[in-house]
Amino acid sequence: MTRKEKYRFVINYFEQHAPNAETELIYDNPFQLLVAVILSAQCTDKRVNLTTPVLFAHYPTPYSMAQASFDELFPFIRSISYPNNKTKHLIGMANMLIHDFKGEVPMTVEELVKLPGVGRKTANVITSVIDEQPNMAVDTHVFRVSHRLGLTSPSATTPLAVEKELIKNIPTELVHKAHHWLILHGRYICLARTPKCAECGVTEVCNYYKKLNKGRK
Repeated sequence: MTRKEKYRFVINYFEQHAPNAETELIYDNPFQLLVAVILSAQCTDKRVNLTTPVLFAHYPTPYSMAQASFDELFPFIRSISYPNNKTKHLIGMANMLIHDFKGEVPMTVEELVKLPGVGRKTANVITSVIDEQPNMAVDTHVFRVSHRLGLTSPSATTPLAVEKELIKNIPTELVHKAHHWLILHGRYICLARTPKCAECGVTEVCNYYKKLNKGRK
């Protein structure tokens, strides 16, 4: 099977079985999503969703968050991983939104990565989720699933390399959705240590599955 055929198989499967795949982070506007994605770094979406309702009730806008002190904001995200750094990032991010972007969340990767706490992955999430731009955020799930399925070459050893290969091979209009397909598949089926191959619908084209079962009848 060629790589093109493999992509076609995987895309067709997810279009049929996960046509409405979307982020599991709960938000009401771009600012809230930006906050949630910053908090989600090395933390589960479930934990973030348990934390943000009270946080957003106290700090609903960049203006209110920018006025918060470290000691005021920290208790709201204490249960999140790396709360010290993320508290500083949120306050700095809110201040930069006000001073540099008139309180609005910018919608280009180049502008977003200027914000404290925002790297390329976060910027890709924001632009693809909010604006459906063809940007691919590569987290550990996307990286793992892409390599196991054989969607990316072994030489793609960095998130950026994986991002470029995926974007090159996925139809532009589907990139923003494919991001969620791969993340959710990695989160619930293609687990890092004990993948649920018996529940997977794409084992037919999966390199990892074939290697795992090599020699078995």
